[in-house]
Amino acid sequence: MRRDASIGVDTKKLIAECFGTFCLVFAGTGAIIINDVSHGSVTHLGVALTFGLIVLSMIYAIGDISGAHLNPAVTIGFFAARRFERRLVLPYIASQILGACLASGLLRTLFPSHATLGATLPAGAEWQSLVLELVLTGILMFVVLSVSTGSKERGITAGIAVGAVIALEALFAGPVSGASMNPARSLAPAVLSLHFNSLWLYVVAPIAGALAAVAGCRCMREAGCCSTIQRDLTPAAP
Repeated sequence: MRRDASIGVDTKKLIAECFGTFCLVFAGTGAIIINDVSHGSVTHLGVALTFGLIVLSMIYAIGDISGAHLNPAVTIGFFAARRFERRLVLPYIASQILGACLASGLLRTLFPSHATLGATLPAGAEWQSLVLELVLTGILMFVVLSVSTGSKERGITAGIAVGAVIALEALFAGPVSGASMNPARSLAPAVLSLHFNSLWLYVVAPIAGALAAVAGCRCMREAGCCSTIQRDLTPAAP
């Protein structure tokens, strides 16, 4: 009986991650696409706020179910910080990629003539976007680690903090690197639009940035913060 219940809980977490990442990619890259087809009516500010607000909303909607990672780099970062179980890492990443691909697939149906579906492409040199994505994800992961307990967000301000840093980074770095900070967000539109140029950097840099943030957390926070197993898999307190 206990084993069946555990399987049920894990399935709910995976569904939540798939749904949350679907919403993130649908709203975020959807804003980019609509901005393009409407000749700039959403604006760059609107796109940045859309990414921040959808993440904020998903943290409050599913944070108590799955932790609302919505990002393979965040899941890997939580695992490296020993705040997340090894057995769920690959299922979480698979669920996130599935949700992202479903969103891009729907956007392809809605906007079949759009060339990139909001894929992230460097505006300048690849090394420039590589460094930007590494630093941006490092900042994001550090904030996530700072406002979370175990692998789940704590307190009513967690969503505001994470959503705000995403919007802020998208606002100033988006025109250069796309401010992805999320391999699933970049992978899905690239696959559905067949734009694989520079995709590797949007996979490598966010993961490297998340791991760097874990190291930074260990240097700045109390002993054991990101080096001992934390089994907090219960819903976060409001």
